[in-house]
Amino acid sequence: MSDIFDLKITVQAEHIDTLNHVNNVVYVSWMQDVATAHIEALGLGLKEYIELKHAMVAVEHHVQYRKAAVEGEEIILRTWLNDINALYSFRQYVFYRPKDKAILFTGNTQWACIEIATGRPKRMSPTFTQAYQPIADSLNPLDFSAYDL
Repeated sequence: MSDIFDLKITVQAEHIDTLNHVNNVVYVSWMQDVATAHIEALGLGLKEYIELKHAMVAVEHHVQYRKAAVEGEEIILRTWLNDINALYSFRQYVFYRPKDKAILFTGNTQWACIEIATGRPKRMSPTFTQAYQPIADSLNPLDFSAYDL
């Protein structure tokens, strides 16, 4: 069983667009960043992908932009796995601003397992299915009380 994973960041100048808030594509980049950090924490990062000769690739994203973030703000990028089958894992995201307890962004990604050499779909190995378990039903991924001031 995997856990909820948090990555704390501070919005930098390069994240800001001409409207003086975080650009939409940056949020998608942050989805990738927090997912990568999570799989590394699970012990199944790029090095292990190469050794196992298969990897997970994004095949579908859904995103919802809820509130703007600006330079200098601290943001919590949260992710967790909520489902898995032989070929796919399903990951959720919530980006939270502790300063005002605001949810800025929600999203989800469907990830597919592929064989690296061919790019073709491949059933996940036991190493993958053991690491990519959904969080327990008893966990509330929207509980950010640990960050409340």
